[in-house]
Amino acid sequence: MDLREKKTKRSITNSFLEIRSGKPLERITIKEICEKAEISKATFYLHYKDIYDLSETLQLNVVRDMLKNLSDPRDMVYDPCKASKELIEGFYSYRSIVNILFSGSQFSKLPETIEKEIKKILFSEFPELKTDIFANVHITYRLMGSFYSFYKYEKEFGFNEVFDSVQRITELFIMDYKSDREKNNMEE
Repeated sequence: MDLREKKTKRSITNSFLEIRSGKPLERITIKEICEKAEISKATFYLHYKDIYDLSETLQLNVVRDMLKNLSDPRDMVYDPCKASKELIEGFYSYRSIVNILFSGSQFSKLPETIEKEIKKILFSEFPELKTDIFANVHITYRLMGSFYSFYKYEKEFGFNEVFDSVQRITELFIMDYKSDREKNNMEE
């Protein structure tokens, strides 16, 4: 990508984020973005199909950046407490842009996008997990539960209290999982 293309994309992104911070995605027009970015509609369409394509691209980029906070994706399997902590820290370091991109009708896309990207990383490392129903349900349950718990209770009880609760629940999952594995091994 040449310098001019980078500047154009940055201008589109900045204009979109500025407008999006005050408006629902559904009420933003390409004309608005183009005027603010000082580009033509044709230029916009060289880079994105529509407003939703632009929004989804930015959402995916933010989630991927958040997940770079994971020191080792295998921790999702081997050290879920550490992985949860790193995911939450990643979320909080991108919170301001997350609040813009995933507000309103886009709210549910955040945990869904995180789950999709985490599973993509995990399944490339552990292909056998892709068809393991327990692993899939476990990852989804932990991720969605943690996400919604933080979102719902963080303002009321504070970050540290909710984080400690999520960690304790994760530890219970680990103990329960190990107990089930040991029981299954004994039965075999």
